[in-house]
Amino acid sequence: MSKNRLIYLPLGGAGEIGMNCYLYGYGPEGKERFIMVDLGLTFPDMDTTPGVDLILPDIEWIEKRRDRLDAIFISHAHEDHVGAVGHLWGHLKAPIYARAFTAHMARLKFEEHGHDELMIKTASAWPEMIKAGPFNVGFAPISHSIPESSALVIDTPAGRIVHTGDFKLDNNPGVGEAWNPELWADIAANGVKALVCDSTNVFSPLPGRSESTLPEPITELVAGAKGLVAATTFASNIARVKTLAVAGKNAGRSVVLLGRAMRRMITAGVETGILQDFPATVSPEDALSVPRDSLMLIVTGSQGERRAASAQLSRGKYLGLTLKEGDMFLFSSKTIPGNERSVGRIVNAFSEMGVDVVDDSSGLYHVSGHANRPDLAEMHRIIAPDFLIPMHGEHRHLREHVKLAAETGLSGVLAPNGTMVDISGKTPKVVDHVDTGRTYLDGAVLIGAMDGVVRDRIRMALNGHVLVTLIVEDDQPLGEAWCEIMGLPETGRSRAALVEVLEEDVTQFLMRAGRKTLADDDKLGDEIRRIVRNTANDEIGKKPEVTVVVSRLQG
Repeated sequence: MSKNRLIYLPLGGAGEIGMNCYLYGYGPEGKERFIMVDLGLTFPDMDTTPGVDLILPDIEWIEKRRDRLDAIFISHAHEDHVGAVGHLWGHLKAPIYARAFTAHMARLKFEEHGHDELMIKTASAWPEMIKAGPFNVGFAPISHSIPESSALVIDTPAGRIVHTGDFKLDNNPGVGEAWNPELWADIAANGVKALVCDSTNVFSPLPGRSESTLPEPITELVAGAKGLVAATTFASNIARVKTLAVAGKNAGRSVVLLGRAMRRMITAGVETGILQDFPATVSPEDALSVPRDSLMLIVTGSQGERRAASAQLSRGKYLGLTLKEGDMFLFSSKTIPGNERSVGRIVNAFSEMGVDVVDDSSGLYHVSGHANRPDLAEMHRIIAPDFLIPMHGEHRHLREHVKLAAETGLSGVLAPNGTMVDISGKTPKVVDHVDTGRTYLDGAVLIGAMDGVVRDRIRMALNGHVLVTLIVEDDQPLGEAWCEIMGLPETGRSRAALVEVLEEDVTQFLMRAGRKTLADDDKLGDEIRRIVRNTANDEIGKKPEVTVVVSRLQG
């Protein structure tokens, strides 16, 4: 009989920040039973994924083995951990377990997609354990920038695993549960095989700051403002939204929540009992009758999202509300790497309006939700695992986290997406590599990253497009070909209309083409594409994408 093994396999989130999806398996090789931890998403950008709505993990590997997937556990309600459940659950059909607030958000996603909400089970906090195949899993409270974040304590026949999820060491997070070192020492008391650990802030050298350090400077800032005040933060950071709202209230301002995600998160916090004493708010419609210097807007779009409230305000107005010279806009957030240009566009647009923009460069108005380097070392010390597996970070973060562990004699294994690690023994061993990638939500359709759709879209964006149409009768061209261009200049180096030059060269080719070529649509199309691309390159210095349509008339 095959020997049982315990394996770890990340499908997303290891080697990138976002799109978290991790598998744990136990059993004979090729017959393991699995659990999944998190099923998140990430967001596209116009440079690499134009037109794409969302980016999801490629779950094909586990979908083929879904009869052996016993459960999905969601650590917390950030989109990069729970955002894909509505889109992908139908491919897996395993029960989902989450604590109350996260389960509430997951059910909203199920509702949007018509899935059975009863498949989402509400779990209690540690020490309750949930049995799923050979695994017993508990949700251990840990502080982060969203309520009811949990690390997962995963007991297996081969030993205990601690999967931290996203976390920080915050003794006073405002909303949500505080860091409790005694709880974690107790969890680790009988030994931990593997610590699978957040790596996001491994390069930040100073200990992380508490959320409790923010209310005073934010309150002072808002109280000293003259005109309208608007502020943005992550909608899911309920503690920060409350701090901003209280600051507005204490300054005698009416508080307005702008953006669907912001209102949804606050509603969820109130409905699940996590958020208490949140200041009263006014609707955007009622805000129009409030004096500008008595308004506090709390808006979505801290990362420059094009359709969010911040971006719309920067382009003019949102729900009738506008920003003007003398107003103030506060970014109570950190710009995630890759979003700098989007945020910069908003900042510059506000500057052109005369709006004073305040960001986090002073360090006064934002704290991270992730553990910094000294905090990670403290987690290593408390858990004292047999070995470390870094996750939730780009490759450089994972690699640096292994180095940090080595400073205190703790061994670590570098395991980016697709790396299958056997963690049965005292030393982890890489035993396989699985193809992993991305799935794109493109409009209403899920497409594979390798399907070529986005690649073709990028090519058209870079090079433009030419449509060539011709009619053939009895293997002879009937009249001249005609061209239509898109995304290309109308005239080129010859000063003639580009369309006319293209049509002339195609027509010249048709006049000398042999019957075999004219009788074969593939050969005809290939030749016309070559001619159009070469002519366009001579005229405008670009080789466009070319579509050839041949209509044949039957004699």
